[in-house]
Formats: sequence, C-alpha cells, structure tokens
Amino acid sequence: MLCLACIGMLPISPLDPDQKAPLFRQLYDQMREMIESGTLRRGDRLPATRELAGQLGLNRTTVSAAYALLESDGLIAGHVGRGSFVTRRAKSGAETAPASFSRSRPSELLFPLAEFRKTCAEVIASDDAASILQLGSPAGYPSLRRYLLEQARAEGTAQESDDILITSGCQQAFDLLQRVMSREPGQRSTVLIEDPVYLGVRSVFERAGARLVGVPVGPDGVDLESLEKIIARERPGLLCVTPNFQNPTGATMPLAARRALLEISQAAGVLVIENDIYGPLCYQGEPIASIKRLDETGDTILLRSFSKVAFPGLRVGWVIARRALIERLTEAKQWSDLHTDQLSQAVLLRFAESGRLEEHRRRMLIAGRERLQAALEACEKYLPADARFTRPRGGMSLWIQLPEPLDAAELLPRAEREGVTYLPGKYFAVSRPQPNGLRISFAGMTPQEIRSGLEILGRIFADALDRARDTASLSEVAALV
Repeated sequence: MLCLACIGMLPISPLDPDQKAPLFRQLYDQMREMIESGTLRRGDRLPATRELAGQLGLNRTTVSAAYALLESDGLIAGHVGRGSFVTRRAKSGAETAPASFSRSRPSELLFPLAEFRKTCAEVIASDDAASILQLGSPAGYPSLRRYLLEQARAEGTAQESDDILITSGCQQAFDLLQRVMSREPGQRSTVLIEDPVYLGVRSVFERAGARLVGVPVGPDGVDLESLEKIIARERPGLLCVTPNFQNPTGATMPLAARRALLEISQAAGVLVIENDIYGPLCYQGEPIASIKRLDETGDTILLRSFSKVAFPGLRVGWVIARRALIERLTEAKQWSDLHTDQLSQAVLLRFAESGRLEEHRRRMLIAGRERLQAALEACEKYLPADARFTRPRGGMSLWIQLPEPLDAAELLPRAEREGVTYLPGKYFAVSRPQPNGLRISFAGMTPQEIRSGLEILGRIFADALDRARDTASLSEVAALV
C-alpha cells in the first residue's frame, strides 16, 4: 500500500481560519473526501499528527481532533507504535444505511481497543494479579474505591462522613437502594421520578411495589413548580433525578434550579437520589456542580458509572452516600452476588490512572460534539416545521415532539421498514402519556448515519402530517354538506 506519510504528499488545500467551520473540521472534511474518492485507500498509513501539523502549519491539537473524528466515523484506526491507517472507504450519502436511534450507548468505533488490550496486559502482569482474580469484597475492589473516593473528595462531592460502594452499573445501584430504603412489608412507599424517564429507573421501583409519581421534565429538567405541588400532595420519601443530560430528553438543570430542588426536597424531608451517569459527556459549556456537591447536609445519594464514558460491557458503577447507608447497601449487595468482579474494576482503575481514560474521554467529547451537532442540524432541516425538539449540550439523546395528531408509536413500523428505528414516548411515560414524543439517541451512530436517518424520519413524519390534515379537511367538508 502507498505510504503517504513517507513521501509527505497529502494534497490538503489551504485551510481558512475565517470560515465558520473550525480548522479541524475543514481538515476532516478534506481527508474524508480523499477516502471517499479513493485518493486514500484502505491500508494507507497517514502522516503522524506532528508531521502533518508541521506540513500544514497547524497546531498538533487541530490535526489530532480531525483524526479523532475520522476514527469515530470508522474511516481510520490508530495503532500504538505504528500510526493511523485508513480502514475503509466512506459511503456516500445515498449508500449510507441509517443505523438505529433506539440504543443509548457509545459507539463501538470509538473504543480504544489497542489501549484497552495494553491495560489488560498490565493488570495481568502486575504483582496483584493473583489477588485480583480471587474472590473480592462485595463493596468493590479496594484500590478503585479509594481512587474514586479521593477524586470525589477533591472535587468537593464527597464529605468525610461519606463512603463508596462499587456496583454492577447504576442499575444494580437503583435495585439495592429500593431494597434498603423500602418501607415495612404491607406499606407502599411513594417515589417521585422524572416524567418522561429512562425505563430502567421506572421498572426497578415498579417491581419493588413502590407507588410511582411522575414529575414533568421541561427544557431545564424537573419542573420545580410542579415538584413542589406534587411533594405537598403525595408526601413521597424519595426523589430520583438526572440533572445532567437527562435520558430521554437531554435536559440539564441549571445551577439555580439544583439549589432550589434541594431546598424544596429538604424542607419536606424527601431524600434525593442523583443519577449522574451522563455528567462526563459535556460537549458545550462548563460542567455544573452536582446536587450532591451542593448539599451541605450530605444526605443526597450520588450514582455514577464508567458505562457511558468508557466500556459499557464492563458494568462498573458506584454509589457515594453517608457511611451508614453504604454499609446497609453493601450488606444487601452481599446477599445478591456475595462477591465482586475485581478484574473489570482493576482494569478500569489502571485505565484511569494511566491517563488513557481521560484521553479516551477527550476523543469521546470531540466525536459526541460532532454527533450532537449533526442531530440538531438534521432536526432543524428535516423535521416538520411544527415539530419541537430539545437542544442538549451533552449526553446521548434528545427528545422530539411531533405535531398533533401524529403518534410516534403508530409511525414506528413504517420507519422500521425504511431501516430507521427510535423509541416512542410511551416507553418513557410515567403519569403523562406523550403519544407524539420520541427519543433519538445519536451517540452510537456516525454523523452521516444521523443525517440520513433523520432525513428519512422527516419525510415519514411530513407525509403522515399531510395525510392527517387532508383527512381532517375532508371531514370538515363532509360535516358541512
């Protein structure tokens, strides 16, 4: 194969800093075009980022960002010690098969497999390998617990009275919480959850027999006026919220709203469970302090996870709460699975301590920003004019509300026949049915797949809306005859 790096002949046209598109995006577009046209072929080795930056007179970070986008699209792959290589030819817009909008998970194209394999090898080769492969404490791998707790205390999230429990993702954390915090047999606890809400949260409390009450979610997260009224009426014991990039809406609570939520809940004696699994995926602006950090009483329970920012298949999450509660949760976990998967936790600890996790997160943010922008631009361009959609600044999903009388569930089979899937609003409803709502999860797709998929959905929704309006007009005429 031709090694363009060896001859320094990448035919890049001059980049224009005055263009609206940033320089890394301009470079990405030109290199993608070279792959599509066959100028760069499968197996070709690209120049090192430092070399190409020198050739073009750019900052190396600019070139690295362009390479990260190409890698996130599956067009190139980086190999430690060898460089970056073209892996496949990009598809044209007409050839691109739309992927699924229904799965809220990171793209496998972004997984740094070479770095992960290296990390696994380092853990297995370490002096602690034998003890790591032994039965572990139900509370989690001690070294990982110390690392995460020290981080939480350094950022002001954990107090001296707090402790930590490692769980099998946040879902197990919710399950343990409902077991430990439920009332005596025969009594039904009342739990407030967001509406709409991620199905896993709703299901875990439903199966426990809790009485669920939905709190409406708006552009700024939980509607505080509704929350105050519902608390006064329902007298709940727990409130579960996802303040950062809520699933399914993508909404984020501003700082003032988080403080107000604490005031409302504490005045009524309601305990807050903060689900913060999407917090690290902030693509625009500065991160906002967690509710746990703002809570001077220390009562808020914080849930976090590696699943969205690293490798979902490793199933490592954690709970930070008062030490007494962590002891009760640990006891409940022991009766659930007796021990803990120390190998996955040791690998993730090594991945974090080596700096590879932060480097991976940086690439995730670049790719996520591109995917989110593609989704927002495509919604603006292709959805019917009367459709509304959220505009998150991070996370993995956004929420679309179709014009009435469209029903997202009824239109799903037609979308599936054309190769596009999504999740209708009925799967996320608690107290308020939202037949015209649907969730679009964009993180696992390439920008081109996002654009193509939303173009198809836009056409399907527009056709259905035209038919509905034509039917309504005919009905009105018939009524006048």
